[in-house]
Amino acid sequence: MNTAIEGTDSGGIIKNMIELKQVSKQYGHIKALAPLNLTVREGEFVTLLGPSGSGKTTILNLIAGMITPTTGRVFIQGRDVTDCPPSQRKLGMVFQNYALMPHMTVFENIAFPLRVRHLPKDEIAHKVAEVLKLVRLPDIAARKPRELSGGQQQRVSLARCIVYNPALILLDEPLGALDKKLRQHMQLEIRRVHAELGITMLNVTHDQDEALEVANRVVVMNEGRIEQSGTPDEVYDHPANPFVYHFLGNVNLFHGRLREGQVHLGGSVFPVPDHHPVSDGEIPAVAYVRPHEIKILNQPNGEPSLPALIRHVNSAGPLVHLELERVDDGGRFAAELTREESRGIELLPGRRVYVKLKNFRVFGEDYSI
Repeated sequence: MNTAIEGTDSGGIIKNMIELKQVSKQYGHIKALAPLNLTVREGEFVTLLGPSGSGKTTILNLIAGMITPTTGRVFIQGRDVTDCPPSQRKLGMVFQNYALMPHMTVFENIAFPLRVRHLPKDEIAHKVAEVLKLVRLPDIAARKPRELSGGQQQRVSLARCIVYNPALILLDEPLGALDKKLRQHMQLEIRRVHAELGITMLNVTHDQDEALEVANRVVVMNEGRIEQSGTPDEVYDHPANPFVYHFLGNVNLFHGRLREGQVHLGGSVFPVPDHHPVSDGEIPAVAYVRPHEIKILNQPNGEPSLPALIRHVNSAGPLVHLELERVDDGGRFAAELTREESRGIELLPGRRVYVKLKNFRVFGEDYSI
C-alpha cells in the first residue's frame, strides 16, 4: 500500500517538507523496505508506528541521510537530497539515548551546534536561555547530564535540537528509555513544543499510546510496507485491515461465517452494514470488536446478541473490566464498561449475560469492509 498526502498553502502551491518517491531499501536478499511513497506536510507531526522490523527506522535513516535508498528519491523542502550527506539536509535528530556529552554542562551541550556554526557568544547565550525556558528547564544550565533525571535529559536533548532552528526534526524512539509516568509527561511536553514552534516533526515509535497521543497523523507500518495512514482517530476507529486492528489497542475476534450481508456467530446473526456480496454466497469470517464496543445485557431484548458467561470481574479504576466466555464455543473475550454502563447489571462470575456488538468490522478470506 502506498500513501502520499500533499499539502497546499493559500496560493495553491504544494508545501511538502518530506517526499519519498518509490523509495525502497534492500540489504542483499533482505528487503527492509518495499517501494513506497510518503509525504509529510510542513508543520505536521507524523508518527511512524510499527513493530520491530517494520521499516520505520529505515525510513528515518533514509531521510536523515544515514543510508541511501536502493531505489527511489528523497526530497526535503522540494530539494532532491538523495545523494546529500546528513550535514546538508538542514534537519535535527533526537535520540532514545539522549546523546548528551557527559563532560559538558547543559549549557555547553545545547550551545554546541551553535558554536559549530560560529555564532557570536552573546547570541549563543540568548538562544540557549530562550530554549531552556521553552522546555521548562531555565535553572539547570550549569548542571552535568548525570545530575538530571531521564525526562530532564530528554528535554535537554530536544532543546539542543531546537536551538539552531531546523526546518525538520526527526525523533528516533525518543521516549523509549523512560518509565511510564515520565513517558506520558514527555508526550505532553513534545506536543506543546510542536504546537508553539510549528516545526515539522517525524517520530518513530512502537508505542501505540505515544503515537495516538502526540501525532497529527499516524503511519502504521508492517514488513516494510505502509498499512494505513491517517489521523489517530481514523486509524484507531477505522482500521484498514486486521493487522492495524491488532496493532492498535486490544481487540476481540469472533469467528463465524458471512452470508448475504450477515455474520453468523454460533446461533446468533448480526447484520453487517455496507457489505460487499461474495461470489460463493458464504465465506469464513471474523468479526473484530474492541472491548469498549461491547454492551452487556441482562436479557437479549430482541436485539442481536451472543449468550456468554462472566468469568472474571475487575472493577478497580474508572472502568469495569470483564472476561467472558461464549456459551456456544467456549471462546474467551474481554469487555470494558464505564461505571454508568455497569449499573443495573449483576456482574458476578458464572452469571449468564447477553453481549451486543455495538461497533465491529468483519474481515474474511478475500473480503473486507
